[in-house]
Amino acid sequence: MKSQKLYIAMVGLPARGKSTIARKLKEHLTKDTIKTRIFNNGDLRRKLTGENTSHPEFYDSANTQGMALREKIAHINCLNAKRYLHTNGNIAILDATNCSYQRRKKLIHELTGYPILFIECINDNKEILKASIQRKISMPEFKHLKQDEAIKGFEQRIIYYNQIYKPLKKEENFVRLDSLNNRIIEEEISNGIPYYDRIRDFLVSDAVKNLYLIRHGETYFNLENRIGGDSGLTINGISQSRALSQYFISKKIPIIFTSEKKRTIQTATPIKESQENSLIIPIKEFDEIDSGICECMTYKEIRAKMPQVYSNRKKDKYNYIYPEGEGYVSMKKRINHGIKKALYLSGYPQTIMIIGHQAVNRMILSHFLFRREEDVPYTYIPQDKFYHVVATPNKKLFQLIKYNSQP
Repeated sequence: MKSQKLYIAMVGLPARGKSTIARKLKEHLTKDTIKTRIFNNGDLRRKLTGENTSHPEFYDSANTQGMALREKIAHINCLNAKRYLHTNGNIAILDATNCSYQRRKKLIHELTGYPILFIECINDNKEILKASIQRKISMPEFKHLKQDEAIKGFEQRIIYYNQIYKPLKKEENFVRLDSLNNRIIEEEISNGIPYYDRIRDFLVSDAVKNLYLIRHGETYFNLENRIGGDSGLTINGISQSRALSQYFISKKIPIIFTSEKKRTIQTATPIKESQENSLIIPIKEFDEIDSGICECMTYKEIRAKMPQVYSNRKKDKYNYIYPEGEGYVSMKKRINHGIKKALYLSGYPQTIMIIGHQAVNRMILSHFLFRREEDVPYTYIPQDKFYHVVATPNKKLFQLIKYNSQP
């Protein structure tokens, strides 16, 4: 039926999460038996031309030769998308920057017969953009360049696109999406957009296909029952990290997210070294709970020297905030932001590894598991097991898996 066909055109500057959103939509829509295909301009460009298009000048609007090639690629993908919908497809996703109003007018002119929904991805977080560019330059087309050259070139590419960038405003059907926080900033939708409720639900939902949530290996502070600090791993902790690396050696782990504390980075290092291509990305939002004036103390010392602190926290562990520090309740915002960062940077489909801390991992689990707040501080977070989490609109899975941590 005509009403059950739709074009989706992605919009946004490079490294803003367009392809991640496109892949996420395709997977979930396909699982709902809605036939969906992505038509990516970059993939077609790399397939059709042997020319090196990694140099930024290719994307300069003043480069008539480069502009002609990009227009040709966009036209071919429009034809492919039309052919797909005019046969047995339901949704064709055109994945490209589509930054200029002129380009979008051409899409409207070429993509006839069915409605077009424009989805603009917006993210101005400098830290995330920097990490996104780092991932982009790991693609084969940048391998002939030194890292600094590739970064500088990609940043210049963004500048060229920014010169012609016009946010969505005049289009009939559009969504402007904060692609880091899965939040719709603005939307203008007519009644003629099929599947829109389903699409909107996917856009604002967190989904992870495979999350391996690991607590760091044993530390010297663990042996002394001290909280906080920046203690390193014990010999046993190093053995645990090596055992983890062997457990995951046959799995592909492209990114390992850690806190900025050395015990999580030390745990991640052997895993990274056992992988063919893997990055460790420390995220400050995953740092352990700040215990303020109690930092580096044992619970026995807190009970003896600060009995009021000890008893008040025991009454309501979730809502209690350490003097000059924080508590579970005040960690929630930063932990959720850290999760958003990890999901964004991992792309889609995601296989994510997070190596965190006891309180942090409890909060991460509660984000997906929806436990009662009063139960969160008592969630079991061992050092010889890890959680495997699958959380999608169609599936929820939580497994606690033991690995061989013996030397």
